[in-house]
Amino acid sequence: MSNSLVTCSVVAKESLAILENMLGFSANVNRDWEDEFTGNMSRGYAPGSTINIKKPPRYTYRAGRVAVPQSTTESTIPLTLSQGGTDLNFTSAERTLSLTKLESKLQAAMATVANEIDRQGLDLARTSVFNALNSTYASPNTQALAIGAVTDINRRLDEMGAPRDRQRSLALSPALNANFVTGFAGLFNGQSQISKQFGSGVMVDSLGLSYAMDQNVATHSNGAGTASNVNGANQTGATITVAATGAGTITKGTVITLPGVYAVNPQSRQSTGVLAQFVITADVAQGATSLPISPAIVTSGAFQNVTASPTTGQPFVIFGAASTSYSTSVGYHKDAFTLASVPLWAPPGGKGVIDVAQESYKGLNLKVTEFYDGVNDNSIMRIDILFGWAATYPELAVKYAL
Repeated sequence: MSNSLVTCSVVAKESLAILENMLGFSANVNRDWEDEFTGNMSRGYAPGSTINIKKPPRYTYRAGRVAVPQSTTESTIPLTLSQGGTDLNFTSAERTLSLTKLESKLQAAMATVANEIDRQGLDLARTSVFNALNSTYASPNTQALAIGAVTDINRRLDEMGAPRDRQRSLALSPALNANFVTGFAGLFNGQSQISKQFGSGVMVDSLGLSYAMDQNVATHSNGAGTASNVNGANQTGATITVAATGAGTITKGTVITLPGVYAVNPQSRQSTGVLAQFVITADVAQGATSLPISPAIVTSGAFQNVTASPTTGQPFVIFGAASTSYSTSVGYHKDAFTLASVPLWAPPGGKGVIDVAQESYKGLNLKVTEFYDGVNDNSIMRIDILFGWAATYPELAVKYAL
């Protein structure tokens, strides 16, 4: 007789709790999303559905007494949902397991889901985040270098206007985590922090950042393509005209700087004194004469992000070395990225479906469906999640190359 305690609802609750605990990078991102389908929640969503994440408007400061009314421009970031999950197969004998014995199976199953969610988010960070540090890929494995690395990450987030509200995090590659554990070993941390770090071998929260070691931190490969000169004055927007690029491809996710283009604070629009960085949004083939970049160059107005257009006749510069690879650990504020997880359509009972349950927790939604294979006397539980990622405010993140 099957164990009536192991229902889809129980499995969904347990699986969702396990998934939440296993998330690394994804645990500290924004999970609020603009619900444009409010009237259709009961019908569920489908893969390919698009949610539009609304961004707040910006305005400029008015000096003096005379009002200067400004139009309100609201923008949205599209987020496309994709479906995935994992499936468990039980014989009638295995179906009699208690939930305690089933937990190890669920942990193994949810590990694959958690890793895929993190992997997709970290790969999005690799290709969408334009701020980058450590162009020489030097290892911060001494106390001075480790402190310097964290200080630089916080400084860049400060320059980009990221709030200091205890919602800053750093997703570390295994290599960067090992360097930081070594580098921070001699600092005057609290005894409880030292004990946790010593016992786990993983960085604990300090210096304004929450740390999560994540083996899914993406590796970026710079192509063999070489830089060329900017070709044309007063350029703005998301495409820059250049002289023909050199041999090889400049790959998507490569970070560049443009001559004479400095970043500005997003609120004061004053120069940070640091060259603005841009990320290439599509592979650029050998001999190309235009670069697709993000963010788009805006030199004035409420959304100004740079001091000036690039200087014509001067070369752009590629971050790092050609034909090299580096891991892209990510320092970020919670609002830099959005993870949306929404309910799936739940099938009615009958036609082989024994039970179905939906569970929600901290912005995650999970569906468990059980059906029976009478030919082989197997009970099958499929665990599904429908989710998507968006780089809502990529300026509130920075990649650390190693």
